[in-house]
Parts: sequence; structure tokens; C-alpha cells
Amino acid sequence: MEPWPLLLLLGLCSAGLVLGSEHETRLVAKLFEDYNSVVRPVEDHRQVVEVTVGLQLIQLINVDEVNQIVTTNVRLKQQWVDYNLKWNPEDYGGVKKIHIPSEKIWRPDLVLYNNADGDFAIVKFTKVLLDYTGHITWTPPAIFKSYCEIIVTHFPFDEQNCSMKLGTWTYDGSVVAINPESDQPDLSNFMESGEWVIKESRGWKHWVFYACCPSTPYLDITYHFVMQRLPLYFIVNVIIPCLLFSFLTGLVFYLPTDSGEKMTLSISVLLSLTVFLLVIVELIPSTSSAVPLIGKYMLFTMVFVIASIIITVIVINTHHRSPSTHVMPDWVRKAAEEWKYVAMVMDHILLGVFMLVCIIGTLAVFAGRLIELNQQG
Repeated sequence: MEPWPLLLLLGLCSAGLVLGSEHETRLVAKLFEDYNSVVRPVEDHRQVVEVTVGLQLIQLINVDEVNQIVTTNVRLKQQWVDYNLKWNPEDYGGVKKIHIPSEKIWRPDLVLYNNADGDFAIVKFTKVLLDYTGHITWTPPAIFKSYCEIIVTHFPFDEQNCSMKLGTWTYDGSVVAINPESDQPDLSNFMESGEWVIKESRGWKHWVFYACCPSTPYLDITYHFVMQRLPLYFIVNVIIPCLLFSFLTGLVFYLPTDSGEKMTLSISVLLSLTVFLLVIVELIPSTSSAVPLIGKYMLFTMVFVIASIIITVIVINTHHRSPSTHVMPDWVRKAAEEWKYVAMVMDHILLGVFMLVCIIGTLAVFAGRLIELNQQG
């Protein structure tokens, strides 16, 4: 095969690429010849720049219950028309779209109003997509750290209502109007979290009038999220172990007093529970605004174990009584003739009572919230 056809084809391709590059070079040079990125892109200063805003939630990175901060990975889609950046594609080799650095053009100064970090502005300068009609699409990625009031009352069966409030910092509604692209954020590329699930999300537009300028509206778009915690981790690692400790505590009264291990088992359960609580305390939100459900249950378990130790001491003391040291009351003598029999009856009764209290106490702490969540669907 002769090599010249291949060389000719490569030459034509190279020429096409060079011509395409030349067209874009001429176009960019022409567009930014007298362009001023400080001035709003309108033909008349009385015109309003219409900016469409869309939020795409990519990942829920962290929920900090103590500092009331929610960290998210988002993409903020912004679209508007810049009349200064229009051209006729026929004059530039059919070029209809180009990518240009965002710092070279005018941009709406959108900020996250409820920001909990040091930088309110969106500072990631990615390129924008510009077409020949002057329509601009800019979708910079951002890591938002937004303030959210975290209520831990029902932890770990809790739901949190958080929001992101976006708006221009210096432009009022008479010069720049922002409009939501949709009535809810885009979750099509959302990466599921192992701890949270988003039950509901929506977005809406606000008009706010401040005291400084009561006749001029300031616009913002607020995206609201309802997040439900996935409690499986805490059920397996906290609630079930505490429940087992409670049942083990009740079994102290099933152990014969003569075996001499009654008190040993009680103290062992208390020590094991103490070590367990020291290990898992980091899993519980350290806030004084409210006592979470799981904190109440851990407190119930601790009181339950301590109460069993106190009652075990009383049972052992009763078991070792004798007629020479303690006089049996007449009402007790009618049912039993020896203190050992009294202690045995106490053990049997307390075994049932403690098992019943363990079940009722667990249901009292969690049942109400679980029924409420089930009714909500």
C-alpha cells in the first residue's frame, strides 16, 4: 500500500484542527476585546439579569451533632445570558460553543448564607460553557459546611431538618433575579450514606425586605432536606448489648445463694457495663441541649444493675440470718419458718420482677418513637 494516501489524510486532519483552533482563538480574542467582567451583562442598566440556579447533591459527608454542622459535596448549576458574549457561528467556522475560564466573565456572587465555615463564597473557578446566543452554564463543585440545628432527643431514631440558603451577596432583586431550576434539588448522582437517608427534599424562592432598604427585595433560594438516621449500627453495638446486660442482671436472682457467686456475678456485670459504656461513649452526641433516647436507656441500664446489687445484698443478708441474730416477724413466720426459705422466695419473686422491668423499661424508652416513625412511613 502506498503511504501517500495516509499522509494526505493526516495532513487534512491536522489542517482541520489548526483551522478550528484558529477560529476559537479569533473568537475569544474578539469577545474579550473590550469586555469588562465587573459590569452586569445587560444592554440597559435598568434590565434585570435572570439567573437560574440548580443544586445537585452528590454526597452527605458528615453530620456534626456537637457543632451543629452538616458537610455536603454539591454542584451548583448557574445559568444566565451575557449579551456581550454573542457571535455568529458562520463568521467563526461554525463554532457554536466554547469553554472559557469563569474568572474572565461576570458571575453572580452567590454565597451560602447559613455557612458555618470561614469562606461564604463559591471560590472554585471551573470553566463555563458558553454558546453563540450568549447563554452561559457554570457548574462549579463545592464543599458546603452549613449550619443546621441538630436535635438529638430521639437519637439514634432521629430525623433532622436541615437547609441550605443561597443568594447573591451584593445584588438585590431589582438588578439580579435568581430563580430555582426545579422545586427540589437533583439527587440523580447522590451517593448513599451508610448512616443517613434523605427522606424528603425541596427548594423554594424567598423575597426578603431588610430594614435598610424596605422597598427593595433581596432574593434567596432555600433547599430543605429531611434526613433520617439509619439506626442499625447503634442497635447492634449499643442497644442490644445493654439489653443483654439487663437480662444478665436479672439472672443474678436465679443463682442459688448457697453457691456464693451471687455477689460476684452482680459486681462482674457492673464492671463489664462500666467498661462497655466507656468504650461506646464516643458514639453518643456530647450535647447538653437534650438527653437522647440511647442516653436514657444507658442510664436506665446502669440504675437497673446498681439496684440489683443493692437488692442482692439484702437477699444474701436475709439468707444468712438465724433465730439467734434476727427475730422473725409474726407475719413472716406464717409463711416460712426459716430465713433461708424467705430468701429463696425473694429470689424467685425478684427474678420475675426484674425480667419484667427489663422488658417494660426497654419498651418505655423506645416504643413511643418507633411507633411514631412507623406511622410516618
